Amino acid sequence: MTDPWNDLLGCLDLAPCGPGTYEGRSQHLQYRRLFGGQLLAQFTCAAQLAVPGKGLKSLHTQFLREGHTGEPVRYETEVPQQGRTFATVRLTARQERGVVAVANASLHVWEEGPGRQTADPTPTLPGPERAVELGLLPWESRAATDLDTGKSEPPEYELWTLIPDAPRALAPALLAYTSDLTPIGTALRPVEGVTQAEAGRAFASAVTAHTVWFHRPFTTGDWLLLRQHSPLAAHGRCFGRGDVLTVDGTLLASYAQEALLRFPA
Repeated sequence: MTDPWNDLLGCLDLAPCGPGTYEGRSQHLQYRRLFGGQLLAQFTCAAQLAVPGKGLKSLHTQFLREGHTGEPVRYETEVPQQGRTFATVRLTARQERGVVAVANASLHVWEEGPGRQTADPTPTLPGPERAVELGLLPWESRAATDLDTGKSEPPEYELWTLIPDAPRALAPALLAYTSDLTPIGTALRPVEGVTQAEAGRAFASAVTAHTVWFHRPFTTGDWLLLRQHSPLAAHGRCFGRGDVLTVDGTLLASYAQEALLRFPA
């Protein structure tokens, strides 16, 4: 049986296969399609390989068609701009059937300077009795409230997650991977009697676009809080955004996601 953590790390070990081109294998998941978090994580790795020596500051991804599990993904990169401190990378993800996603990445040499942030204090980390089983996250997570609830609840969700120790260069990829999992469920919380677990039966859903902004360099191995809010669901789509904070309240990253959310007529 495949160890999910090492399986994910193996997917992030992209192999060069031509100038500006890299290939990564897909996860061994019992999932109906290629998980978008895998594409986000591999885009992150490909961007850093294309422009070594700079840190990723943002990744803007559009998902164009459903990817196939069990099939590798090839990443083509183009660097239209690279200066002393900033660089831009255009990325295309392909499988045998064609392009599955495209992305634009922005990188930056981390600089020293005055800092400021505005963020609500983090709550107390829930105890182990509040463990959450999220099949696509191969590490421990906790939440004080339920994501899948049959009651109508506010479109907000706070997920604590403990990404294991990993090489520093993989931290942005692992965080991007994590950020893709629960925004749709957050948008569904106000819908009475419907949960994310009913995808494909009570409703159809698919992520169409996802952006992550990395505000500070960081490492994995400590608890992180993903604080999410979905301000809108309309016209067959939903939108959500989130912040990633440390236990002491330091804001590390932010993200936003748009997704298809279609109910039967």
